[in-house]
Amino acid sequence: MRISHSRAVLLMVLVTLMWSIAGVVTRHLEAARSFEVTFWRSAFNVLALTVALLAMRGPRLWADLRRGGWPLWVSGLCWMVMYTNFMVAITLTTVATVLITMSIAPLITALFSRVFLHHRLPRRTWVAIAVAGAGIAWMFGAQAFSGSTSMTGALVALGVPIAGATNWVLLQHLHQRHARDPSIQEPDMLPAVLLGALLSAAITLPLSLPFSATAHDLSLLGLLGVVQLAIPCLLVVQLTKVLPAPEISLIGLLEVIFGVLLAWVGAGEAPGPTALSGGALVIGALLFNEWLAMRERAAAGTRIAGEPGSI
Repeated sequence: MRISHSRAVLLMVLVTLMWSIAGVVTRHLEAARSFEVTFWRSAFNVLALTVALLAMRGPRLWADLRRGGWPLWVSGLCWMVMYTNFMVAITLTTVATVLITMSIAPLITALFSRVFLHHRLPRRTWVAIAVAGAGIAWMFGAQAFSGSTSMTGALVALGVPIAGATNWVLLQHLHQRHARDPSIQEPDMLPAVLLGALLSAAITLPLSLPFSATAHDLSLLGLLGVVQLAIPCLLVVQLTKVLPAPEISLIGLLEVIFGVLLAWVGAGEAPGPTALSGGALVIGALLFNEWLAMRERAAAGTRIAGEPGSI
């Protein structure tokens, strides 16, 4: 089914909301720590994705995994890094530090798009990225990078935006290659989400033994595996066919805002006036960029409708 740009934007906002629950949920775990947290979340993600993809693809899913070629494996490795590094980082340092580090994703994605896809980005997108980045730096800079913050967690978290930018640009490249030459079949990249979850669970299993998670922990990690990972990750793969990679990454900055608000309400981590004003900059940049984009699309549609012979 063809998704309109405006509906794709709304779905991407929903995706960021689902992604953002990880911090507050993790803070309510009783005994599970570090690699065990990552393993159980990835394992539940594997179960949910297997059920969903078998329902969507049937037995063809296993054939798609075997015939996926290098794009499927590269995308799967990117998903593995995103799954693993995020959760390990969030157990090593504050949610704020992880989110700040991830907030550079639009800059990396825009740079990769420019270098590898030769995209000429609109000036409004560069301005929105700069304003949003300034808002996030203002929002968390003082508290996230104080002496009490673990820089190890920040370095681990750095793998998330790098892997994410690589993945979005790869998916855009495959879609655009098919659009230019329909004789080139566009590979089905949904199985890469499952492949990434399998790899993440496999590499963290030996590091998580012996298990210490309680039944309470397993219920929360099951929630993360399904609602925070499986559903939004399947959605975002489809959205890459409608939204350009830099726009996906820019809207993804809302995860920072949602994550802070959820941690405030659900875990008592009050952001304070600095965070609120910085959050206003981020949301304002996103809304202004989308408003300008809507005006440009409307103007382009008006010009086409006014051309001789148009219907």
